[in-house]
Amino acid sequence: MFTGIITGVGRIVASHPLGSSSTHGKRLTIEAPPAYLDDVGLGDSIAINGACMTATNLDLAHSRFTVDVSAESLTRTCGLDRSGPVNLEKALRAHDRLGGHIVSGHVDGIGEVTRLAQVGESWELRVRAPRELAKFLAYKGSITVNGVSLTVNQVEDLSSHACEVSINLIPHTITHTALGELSAGARVNLEIDLIARYVERMLEQRKPLT
Repeated sequence: MFTGIITGVGRIVASHPLGSSSTHGKRLTIEAPPAYLDDVGLGDSIAINGACMTATNLDLAHSRFTVDVSAESLTRTCGLDRSGPVNLEKALRAHDRLGGHIVSGHVDGIGEVTRLAQVGESWELRVRAPRELAKFLAYKGSITVNGVSLTVNQVEDLSSHACEVSINLIPHTITHTALGELSAGARVNLEIDLIARYVERMLEQRKPLT
């Protein structure tokens, strides 16, 4: 489990296929900030742009670690198949503060950035989300974008295929995550609020059987 509070910005520095067919995944090498891996052990979970991955090798001297990403994960996420900056978060410990919201590290869908522009001292981030996620998105509710816990300021249903959320990013978020690297057209990993998922399921069960 995670909180959506990013603890470091790393970079994918290498990506190697684990086989020759489309059913094979990739092995990624991620460079983390200095000393970031000091309390990480082999097999520990680290969220990379919101996707929970397992550290399969540690190179503490160069502050690097590797993860194996399955073909299934590559299909259902974005930004894990090429070099570039990524948001990092270590798994939540039982005594940690829950500064963001409960995050599982399982990507529910891929969104598209439609706007990132400065408004006053902050930035407005607009993301078009798949229509099937619309029912889980609410004003002042939580959403995870590339692993970052954020608050929804506005939801607009655009059509039968998509909805758009507006999010305010404070300067701290821009400085301490990789969200500032985004631009219109960029694809992002989205995770809906875990509690909303269970509420929707419970409401389904209350429907009369036919």
